[in-house]
Amino acid sequence: MKYKLGVDIGGTFTDFFLVSDAGDTVMHKTLSTPEDSSIGFITGMKELAEKLSIDENEFIQSIEAIVHGTTIATNTLLTLQGAKTALITTKGLRDALEMRRGIREEQYNNHYQNVTPLVPRYLRLTVNERIDADGNIVTPVIESELEGIVEKLKSESVESVAVCFMNSYLNVTHEKQVTEYLRNKLKDVYITASYEVLPSIRFYERVSTTVVNAYIGVVVDKYIASLLSKLDALNFKGGFSIMQSNGGVVSPDIVRKIPAVTVLSGPAAAPIAGAFYAEMLGFDNCITMDMGGTSFDASMVVDGQCVTSTEGDINRYRIALPSLDIITIGAGGGSIGWVDSGGLLQMGPQSAGALPGPVCYDRNGEEPACTDADLILGYLDPNFFAGGKYKLNKDKATKELEKKLAVPLGLSIMETAAGMYRVINMNMAQGVRQVSVERGYDPREFLMIVAGGAGPIHAGEICRELEIPMFVVPNVAPIFCATGMLLGDLKHDYVRSYITRFSDIDKTFFLNLYDEMKQESFDTLSREGISNNQTEFIPTLDLRYVGQYHEVPLQVGMDDIFSFNLDKIKKEFHREHNRQFGYSLEEEGTELEIINVRLRAIGVTDKPNSFAKMDESDPLKNPDFAFKCQRNVYIPELNDFKEIPVFDGDKLTGKYTIEGPAIIEQINTTIFLGETYDCDTGIGGSFIVYNKNKYPDGFDITKNN
Repeated sequence: MKYKLGVDIGGTFTDFFLVSDAGDTVMHKTLSTPEDSSIGFITGMKELAEKLSIDENEFIQSIEAIVHGTTIATNTLLTLQGAKTALITTKGLRDALEMRRGIREEQYNNHYQNVTPLVPRYLRLTVNERIDADGNIVTPVIESELEGIVEKLKSESVESVAVCFMNSYLNVTHEKQVTEYLRNKLKDVYITASYEVLPSIRFYERVSTTVVNAYIGVVVDKYIASLLSKLDALNFKGGFSIMQSNGGVVSPDIVRKIPAVTVLSGPAAAPIAGAFYAEMLGFDNCITMDMGGTSFDASMVVDGQCVTSTEGDINRYRIALPSLDIITIGAGGGSIGWVDSGGLLQMGPQSAGALPGPVCYDRNGEEPACTDADLILGYLDPNFFAGGKYKLNKDKATKELEKKLAVPLGLSIMETAAGMYRVINMNMAQGVRQVSVERGYDPREFLMIVAGGAGPIHAGEICRELEIPMFVVPNVAPIFCATGMLLGDLKHDYVRSYITRFSDIDKTFFLNLYDEMKQESFDTLSREGISNNQTEFIPTLDLRYVGQYHEVPLQVGMDDIFSFNLDKIKKEFHREHNRQFGYSLEEEGTELEIINVRLRAIGVTDKPNSFAKMDESDPLKNPDFAFKCQRNVYIPELNDFKEIPVFDGDKLTGKYTIEGPAIIEQINTTIFLGETYDCDTGIGGSFIVYNKNKYPDGFDITKNN
């Protein structure tokens, strides 16, 4: 038996999704080990072997491929625990990193403070070089000037260096010269240059991204080296790849060189899995929400494609690499409840994490969290958390919630717990609005796909707030990102800046840019074992109306590029601009301008056998065989408790209908159906939950496909 394994390290749990070559699947969770994430990784693999009753060595050697999602880069930026970093840039531009775009993020906040640069000013060193706006060398680099810089870096014990010169995107000569010199003189220092990371226009975005890459590079490199060493010690001989922020996977060598591509490594897998499940149900558009122990992630899939952005901030640090458009907020099962200075109840963003965790974990946690509220409200069984692996202490959770929140708020314990539930639901609903409404999409027109161990408890109220009539809880919801990792292809993004009006486009130069990027992608993918006939391309143009400040990324067809079909591209731009901003300037005849040309190269990989097969049997209306008990549960629509049935979700593998209100319990997740919801099963154990007023006869997948 051969296996493929997806591994997603989260703030509270590390998730594993194992697929055999026969199509059998195994889900597993183990507590994360924040002190060294690789420990939890290896521990989980050993636990999987034990779970399968297979010899540990035999199991490791039977794994053909591992795809890993890591939060190392993200956590390094969030906690500011990166390497001691220096920046080498063009003379006169050392403060660009701190000045940023020159725009206050909060214009009317008198107490606003700029984010602390990742490189302090005394380590921002300059070189007297200059390349003009046409890419011509005006002032060459004098190597003797670099000798003093090297001595300064040595005396300050710098661990990492970022090199970014003005206009280097037009001519990389100086950056290459300086980078090679530094690598020869500073063998043990991590060196990264902007031409290797982001060779495009806009100096601040380029210098910020390069500095982030350098800042996290040492930490990510050490982690990957440690993990690969541990896997090697276990005689692992299979393929190992890492999820990127753009939703594709990539080899460890590339991540060690450009670690910034992994800042959204874990969450990026969710929309990949979401697109897969939406397609099975006959939907082109969906919203994925993943509520874990620490955070809540929301993303969009439109026309079967995950929505991508080329501008993002992590902890207020700009990263201009292509990444899936994911909104992350501090709302998870471990999100702590607190009372602000105005006496109002708040939830998160601070989290109890894995250690000590919510109070009910009984691991010395003292701050009431979302999971404590869910337990008190009856959504969780204290004796069946993670299938009974962990016992929850309801009495302790109740006492701490009363002391820390109920008494200060002047509310009963039940009112406080219900308030915590409502507040965190509203926070998550707002996160969905950010990724949908603020991008020009109406969430009511999208299928909601719910993931994460905690997500299905809260999804009904989030959907009610957003007027979304239906949501799906996949059979792999508790380890959704780990699943998405096995569905990802190898992806590489390339960019070239070409600033010109449409009427002035040099056809030969324009097409040569795409030919150049195509060849670079072939070279990279071939080293990863992908042949040219396994490669697909998605070109994008960053366009704007002449005179505009911001451009709009427009995905176009490869045929339109090489046939030079500018008229079609223009029409598509006007349509997209109108969708996003409510107007276009097509009738006025306003000319368009190109800023960047981009190319995404996709190396199509073999996917696991289908692990979500449709059940073709006739619907069975009576699921009483899966009935477990009656439980007193808080019903939001009634604002009161009610005795409702609890069903064993792991037994509901056929086509059944569960009428709400009800609880459906599985080993790794719990689904709450409110008064207005019913639920159908039938996709390999997945659950389709719908508003019974919208779908009085249930949801018929055969009619939707």
